[in-house]
Amino acid sequence: MSTPTISIEQARESLKTEFDSLSDKKQILRSKTLEGLMANLKSLPNEEKASYGRDLNALKGEVIGWVNASEAEAQELGPIDVTAPFDSNTPENMRPALLSTKLGSKHPIMAELEYIVDIFSRMGFEAVESRQIDDDYHMFESLNFPEGHPARDDYDTFMTTDGLIAPAHTSTMQNRVLRQFKDNLENGKPIAVVIPDRVFRNEDVDVTHEHTFHQFEGVYIDKGVTVGNLIATLKTFMSEYFGQDLKAKLQPFYFPFTEPSFEFAIERPASLRKGTTEADMWLELLGCGMIHPNVLKAADIDPTIYTGFAWGCGIERLVMMKNNIEDIRHFQAGKLDFLRQFS
Repeated sequence: MSTPTISIEQARESLKTEFDSLSDKKQILRSKTLEGLMANLKSLPNEEKASYGRDLNALKGEVIGWVNASEAEAQELGPIDVTAPFDSNTPENMRPALLSTKLGSKHPIMAELEYIVDIFSRMGFEAVESRQIDDDYHMFESLNFPEGHPARDDYDTFMTTDGLIAPAHTSTMQNRVLRQFKDNLENGKPIAVVIPDRVFRNEDVDVTHEHTFHQFEGVYIDKGVTVGNLIATLKTFMSEYFGQDLKAKLQPFYFPFTEPSFEFAIERPASLRKGTTEADMWLELLGCGMIHPNVLKAADIDPTIYTGFAWGCGIERLVMMKNNIEDIRHFQAGKLDFLRQFS
């Protein structure tokens, strides 16, 4: 009578040790130990095969049970995130909050952008999106930046090899907007449009500068529009945005696409005051002015009949002031602890 080279019980212990060491538990079903037991079965006398076969089948069933149990445990624990900054033995109360299962929320920039658009829509403005890529004509030429104009040097633009530009300001949409809504003027209605979107500047990143940020452009054109209308519009918006009535003032500036051009300043909201000097009382916020006649002509609008104003303002800057945020880089850092403050 032949004797197996390894007993069922010895095989069981060997298989259990091998199973515990495997990362892919199913590999145990192809173990050479099991293959050796099957080979032993074929070499046994006929009178011993039945008993040995029953024990071997029982062992195989037990091994399959190990595999099934490990899969059920893995499903209960969920998939393993190999990028997680802790292992499965780290207690729940010691794991970073970033892996909590709370529902997400709107990014603060998107939430404020929607609020800004809501304010202007209640003031009679229509919202139009800008572009993520544009051409030299709309970025510069249609805005009274002739070829070689020194003001072009103020815009550190990202450009493609075929001369297209990542817009450095939402003013890139101004010519299109004037043409799109020109029929309003012929029908006795003003052109009143706000343009919020992403813009791009080739800048060194620091606490107040980003290469990618958001602006909202405003355009208003009709017969008899004056600087007084410009001041009233922006003052009304800022007072609504900051939730208190604010004084406003202009100081002369220069932009190629407006004439006259101004910097618009508001009385600092109470939450932003740090002193009592004149500089402490005022906050310069944006550039604005009366739309240059050449810009109106580029859109086939007669500047002897119609006048208008335009402005451009950074959204991140407003959100930072409104919420006392000290670093513009937080908005794109993906830090959930920062974002959860706005959820």
